[in-house]
Amino acid sequence: MILPIYAYGQPVLKKVAQDIDKDYPDLKGLINNMKETMHNAEGVGLAAPQIGLSIRLFLVDTLTSQEKDKEEDGKEPEYQGIRKVFINAEMIEETGKDNTFEEGCLSIPDITGDVDRLDTIKIRYLDEDFVEYVEVFDGTNARVIQHEYDHLEGILFTEKLKPLKKRMLKRKLENIKKGVVEKKYKMKFVIARR
Repeated sequence: MILPIYAYGQPVLKKVAQDIDKDYPDLKGLINNMKETMHNAEGVGLAAPQIGLSIRLFLVDTLTSQEKDKEEDGKEPEYQGIRKVFINAEMIEETGKDNTFEEGCLSIPDITGDVDRLDTIKIRYLDEDFVEYVEVFDGTNARVIQHEYDHLEGILFTEKLKPLKKRMLKRKLENIKKGVVEKKYKMKFVIARR
């Protein structure tokens, strides 16, 4: 089932999410709904706060976009994509070079901006079967994981933008709160559009 994505301004996007256990109600169903929602919106990641749940769960799928890119330009990608579920994730370390890359977010449609992130991470997490992993990711995979992990901490990518860019986006962000935005997927706004 495709779920509505909570838009910028929704209080749940600013909360620090809570750990869950394997008895969380219909966890498998929730994960499947999140996958369907993410793919419907053509995203590469989706965190539970983005669907209104303040729990430490997010998905990353850089493999689908990688396959799509390969079909379009016929070139081999520069990295190996991943498709993973992260439960109760804990960032252990962020290292490497500082890289700037343009990011966007399903909760903040039609807005992108350059975000600086370190290019290598070490993270501890549980998969959907509650098997624990400690893994190192780099490049695009690390960036997407960092972006989704930030959602669990109540941080949006717009907070990491340069001050001038933030000021330039203020009106657009206010419009998103009000539902005055073109969207290609179901969303839930703070102030319903009349």
